[in-house]
Amino acid sequence: MLREVHEHVVGELQQSGRTDTVFVVTAVLFNLVVLGINWAVAAAAHGNNPRAGNDWVLGLLIIATLLINFFSVRALFAGRQTRLKLITGLIEMYKDNSVDKYYDPELLDTYSVRYKLFVAVLVSLTAIAILVPLLVRFLD
Repeated sequence: MLREVHEHVVGELQQSGRTDTVFVVTAVLFNLVVLGINWAVAAAAHGNNPRAGNDWVLGLLIIATLLINFFSVRALFAGRQTRLKLITGLIEMYKDNSVDKYYDPELLDTYSVRYKLFVAVLVSLTAIAILVPLLVRFLD
């Protein structure tokens, strides 16, 4: 039974890792695409023949960018909590079976740093995807 529990926990960790990857990759790609679209819309709104609709599109895409990234960061926080609980359970299982010396608990800190870096990347890209087009739109 112990083997099945171990395999289940490891499977859950793998699924959590894949889910985190999907959220990060999706948010990064979304930010890059929106940066390009917003830049083009902002440039058109700043040009010789601006249309009011350009500012609406820019505004809606900024709101969408904030929402998508907010949900992605929330998903990463949930993934971090899930990973922490699962790994804590594994460590306890390893302690109970006297094999805990093979798993360094400092890995938990490494995972925490990795999640913080993922969030920093998303926040940075969000800021760039919003601020660059706004600068193009409102500065000469």
